[in-house]
Amino acid sequence: MYSFSPKLRLYSIILIVVGVVLFGIGYALNHGLDDTAISHWMESVHSKGHEAPSHSSELVGPQDHNAHLEHAKHQIHNQPLAAIHTFAVFAFGISCCALFFYSIQHAAHAGWSIIVTRVMEAIASYIPYGGAILVIIMLLNITHQGHLFHWMDPNLTDPNSPEFDVILFEKKRFLNIPFYAIRTFIYVVGASFFVWKLKSLSKKVDENKGNRKIYASLYSWSVGYIAFFGFASAAWAWDWLMSIDPHWYSTLYIWYSMVSCLSTSIAVMILISVYLKKKGVYPQFNNNHLHDLGKFLFATSMLWSYLWFCQFMLYWYANVPEEVNYFFGRFEYYRPTFLPMLIINFLAPLLVLVSSSIKRNYKVVTFMACLVIFGHAVDYFNMVMPGTVGPYWNNASNALLVLGSFVFVVGLFTFTVMTALAKLKLMPTGNPYYHESEIYEYPF
Repeated sequence: MYSFSPKLRLYSIILIVVGVVLFGIGYALNHGLDDTAISHWMESVHSKGHEAPSHSSELVGPQDHNAHLEHAKHQIHNQPLAAIHTFAVFAFGISCCALFFYSIQHAAHAGWSIIVTRVMEAIASYIPYGGAILVIIMLLNITHQGHLFHWMDPNLTDPNSPEFDVILFEKKRFLNIPFYAIRTFIYVVGASFFVWKLKSLSKKVDENKGNRKIYASLYSWSVGYIAFFGFASAAWAWDWLMSIDPHWYSTLYIWYSMVSCLSTSIAVMILISVYLKKKGVYPQFNNNHLHDLGKFLFATSMLWSYLWFCQFMLYWYANVPEEVNYFFGRFEYYRPTFLPMLIINFLAPLLVLVSSSIKRNYKVVTFMACLVIFGHAVDYFNMVMPGTVGPYWNNASNALLVLGSFVFVVGLFTFTVMTALAKLKLMPTGNPYYHESEIYEYPF
């Protein structure tokens, strides 16, 4: 039985408090900007020769100075909500992917991973808390307290308005506020229900020493979550990420954004498992289990790289102006974060984790797990910020907001996951595949 370390509990609370303080300072700086300062920032961007749009809305409507200034004000004041939205979606995706990976193990009757399933359950326990943050963000957006989603402006779908956008008018059957709110509740409530149901069934399996009827129920509900996750993860990628720029779309985007969270989720499993091993409460976890988790970390990193390249290459090759604007804005304004993340998310895992023996090295795999988590956090930053904040990201207020949001979410995630883990029996000894996991040895 794991007991939540008082020191780690204190550190997680400190992270939450520090995150809130940093976010508060950044928020004060952001809302202290007047029109003169914003106009100066806008002119500074244009004076450097940067003209590529960071959002499709810049190509619609008036193009005079006042229109550009109004758009710049929206982008700059989007900084606080964009920062917390980035890491709220990221952390929620990580926890949902942990439950997805967990469900796959049960659906496949996998034996090697049973020892690690309690760690997966603990990570998935963050789902209701992360979902609550996303519901709050959704309410701020639909009440027009936030402006992350351009399509929520009713003037854009009004044929009598001078700002009428025919593309958004055609998409309004899906992109409308009531349906968006309903879908958000479905994702959050649905995922929260599944984590509760699967955890309770797992506990019953353990208590009843692998009762076949209960285990069959765990199998069936695991398959049910896989189906739910398949549809929900695609739809929330459209809603929370891709609809930030509603003119642009990609058929690969849903897989790309999901695999980013899946790879990070496996990295988090590695960190927690190694931490428990170091604390002496997880002796059953050995280098064979570490090797397989490292193998999945390597595989998902390569899958993410494949999807990133396929998406980019298809748009680059076709070179359709309406489509490549998505990448032009990132190349022009986000050069320090956009392409360099490939070194972290692709090149480093390829060069380091390709070796079978390296994947048994606790220090190396732990370092790579930390690197992958950071790299995919940058990836989500690149998904959200260009369409919401545009070129106005490289300043003190946004740096504090992003850092504060990241630190806050890390603190909350750590506190929630480790609290949940302390309530679980670490070893699911009643699972029929537990012994297979205990004696598991990778043959190569």
